Amino acid sequence: STDGGRNLSLESIPMGLPMSDPSAWATAMNNLGMAPMGMTGQPLLPDFDPALGMMTGIPPINPMMPGLGIVPPPIPPDMPAVKEIIHCKSCTLFPPNPHLPPPATRERPPGCKTVFVGGLPENGTEQIIMEVFEQCGEVIAIRKSKKNFCHIRFAEEFMVDKALYLSGYRIRLGSSTDKKDTGRLHVDFAQARDDLYEWECKQRMLAREERHRRRLAEERFRPPSPPPVVHYSDHEGSLVAEKLKDDTKFSEAIQTLLTWIERGEVNRRTANNFYSMIQSANSHIRRLVNEKAAHEKEMEEAKEKFKLALSGILVQFEQIVAVYHSASKQKAWDHFTKAQRKNISVWCKQAEEIRNIHNDELMGIRREEEMEMSDEEIADPSEMKETEESALVAQLEALKEENDSLRWQLDAYRNEVELLKQEQGKASRDEDTTKEQQMKLLQQALQGMQKHLLKVQEEYKKREAELEKVKEDKLKIETLLENLKEQESSTSRVCACSQEKECPVEKSLSNSPVKSEREVLLVGIISTFLHVHPFGASIEYICSYLQRLDSKICTAEVEVLMTRLQNTFRQELSGVGASLEKRWKFCGFDGLKMT
Repeated sequence: STDGGRNLSLESIPMGLPMSDPSAWATAMNNLGMAPMGMTGQPLLPDFDPALGMMTGIPPINPMMPGLGIVPPPIPPDMPAVKEIIHCKSCTLFPPNPHLPPPATRERPPGCKTVFVGGLPENGTEQIIMEVFEQCGEVIAIRKSKKNFCHIRFAEEFMVDKALYLSGYRIRLGSSTDKKDTGRLHVDFAQARDDLYEWECKQRMLAREERHRRRLAEERFRPPSPPPVVHYSDHEGSLVAEKLKDDTKFSEAIQTLLTWIERGEVNRRTANNFYSMIQSANSHIRRLVNEKAAHEKEMEEAKEKFKLALSGILVQFEQIVAVYHSASKQKAWDHFTKAQRKNISVWCKQAEEIRNIHNDELMGIRREEEMEMSDEEIADPSEMKETEESALVAQLEALKEENDSLRWQLDAYRNEVELLKQEQGKASRDEDTTKEQQMKLLQQALQGMQKHLLKVQEEYKKREAELEKVKEDKLKIETLLENLKEQESSTSRVCACSQEKECPVEKSLSNSPVKSEREVLLVGIISTFLHVHPFGASIEYICSYLQRLDSKICTAEVEVLMTRLQNTFRQELSGVGASLEKRWKFCGFDGLKMT
């Protein structure tokens, strides 16, 4: 009968899930192509179509229809979808109970491509494992252990996530119900050296690519390097000389000239050309000084404008403050409300503070100007002389530099004359006339330079004579100062002698018991020592302390000195019988009252 066939088919299917979960049981029966049956053998759903292998009108993920007594309510949207049964050639995978919590996994290692698979059937082979897990992706290697677990390495990282989906599934080999042919899969991340090495290689490659990308970006935004400076030639030299005369192209030309000089392009043949270029560069100094003066003038004008504007602002502030003060008087103040009076007082304070700040600023500017004027007008005569001397020295140094430059110019002209003489013997007769003219011109220039040199030398001699005169004046002033100092010292001596003559009687009267400076020092040291020891000290203890300072000191000398000074030191006996001891005490404070 059909009922018997159905019961046989029920017995042949292994019950991977408990019958208490009708939803999972119905899903498993439906995927196997059988009608879902209850505990009593009655069909759970009457509209089952065995040809389709699924219930009509119901999706395979959730085949239960709500409304029946044995079916649980529909799955809420936040719950995961029910897993399906997976059929393979050699085995079948049954899903876990959807109401159980998801299987626990360890922390994912970086670059993980290897998974740990536990709970394999004892009779499971590598071929069956490959058959199950090759659905997740390309399997590179399988390392199977004898204790029902293995490690599977995939080609890519995303395949590991697919393999973790199978964690919790029950596996059954064929249609056997033997325990050795069944198991519960546990899939987890595994830490493998190969995965870590590949991940590190990949990270290094990405870092290299990032560095290369950054370098390209930096090179894209880097300013272009300046064009290389050409080597010196007569043509390039003439171009640079023309550029040096032009104010707009001066900076570029001076850089080229500097590069040529640093390269060592200056030689005997090109020295004159370089000198002319340096001379034209020197002519720009006056222009730059004039530009600086113009800018300083503009700055002074701007300062004046600022000062005038600040003074105008201050006048307006004074007017506003005057308005506030007049409003605060009794006549107008009584007519305002409390809030208005408060606002007026606050505004008045703010205006006075701002006015004081601006006034201080203006006074500071004026004070700086007065200081500058006083520094310029009031100067000491000694400073004036020093400035004159420094000015003369600076002029002498400038004349020396000019003299040296003229000498160098003469040497350059002589070199040029020698070159012209050498070239004159080699050149043809037609060029002789032009060279003679050049020679004449050069001779004339030499004569002019010699005259200028003589004038400079005469000026130099005059300046030296002036310097000598200034030095002589300085020596005279110093001698006068020394004489004045000597006179002051002589007057002070005379005063001292007169004072000594006035008080000879006092000296004769004061016959001190202390006879030398050494004894005075000993008295001072002993008094400080005894002041530190208020209960007194023996003569041996005092002498031991003094002998540390000077080994020549003897006890007799110290005792005689202390007995001589009765108002300063006092000897007392302390102790009884055998412990009787003489002690010296300092009594200077009491003796001062008695003397």
